[in-house]
Amino acid sequence: MTTETTDTKALLLELEPVVETNLNRHLSTAKEWFPHEFVPWSQGTDFDGPLGGQAWDPSQSKLSEVARTSLIVNLLTEDNLPSYHHEIATLYGRDGAWGTWVHRWTAEEGRHGTAIRDYLLTTRAVDPIALERARMTHMEAGYTADHPDVLGSLAYVSFQELATRVAHRNTGRVSGDPVCDALLAKVAADENLHMLFYRNLLTAAFELSPNATMAAITRVVKAFQMPGHTIENFGRKSVQIAMAGIYDLRIHHDEIVMPVLRQLKVLERDNLTAEGEKHREELVSILGDLDRAASRFEDKRAAIQARQAARATA
Repeated sequence: MTTETTDTKALLLELEPVVETNLNRHLSTAKEWFPHEFVPWSQGTDFDGPLGGQAWDPSQSKLSEVARTSLIVNLLTEDNLPSYHHEIATLYGRDGAWGTWVHRWTAEEGRHGTAIRDYLLTTRAVDPIALERARMTHMEAGYTADHPDVLGSLAYVSFQELATRVAHRNTGRVSGDPVCDALLAKVAADENLHMLFYRNLLTAAFELSPNATMAAITRVVKAFQMPGHTIENFGRKSVQIAMAGIYDLRIHHDEIVMPVLRQLKVLERDNLTAEGEKHREELVSILGDLDRAASRFEDKRAAIQARQAARATA
């Protein structure tokens, strides 16, 4: 029987060659881009304050309310980057290939927040005072990883980076602004490369510790939350986003969870012990529950939309 690698230091050491290979792949694949090229600076004007500009008013925004909400949630999530960096740097370390990746990932994620904020403020899409207060509130709360172990972390970010890619891409599409759509497409492309990096590491972890990796994946899928879930009024905002089809349970099941599991061949692996099989059976049950919950949400949303349409034509 194969001995599993579960000790944190041993896992990090054994995965380091895979990290180096995928870091090199990432650096050769990632395309350099510049946030300032995706911001319509000519639309910008001074805000009310020491410069004597114009106060913000909702009528100045060309975005729909739900597009504005989704962009704010996406931005505030990116704003908590210092806490994310602390969490992953503490877990993965700052040396060798792991450290190089952590810093590169942080630099790329930092670009996203810069770009989105510049776009929102330049186009007067959001209330700048409310946005800054929300940023302060969110960052003051910090971020603590729900899965602070190596395998749990790798499993979480494999799903989370894909979820973030989809959320950004769909937000761009519903924005109605080609500039916003192009900007978020660049952000989404970065997130996709991050997902590939982490998913490849998770694949390697399956070979080192199949049962523990299965347990970690099951745990993450069961309790998955987006990193921005601590944003003030996140529940209400996430309902708005779900109702608009930007990110909902069906998308989460069909476009996030299942594609990652298929790539990992989670349901086909034959190197599990009875313990690993137990976790896989639990995962299958969780997937069934998630699929049924997604269907219930779709039915509920369709009924609400039908009532709204009926009232509009009455």
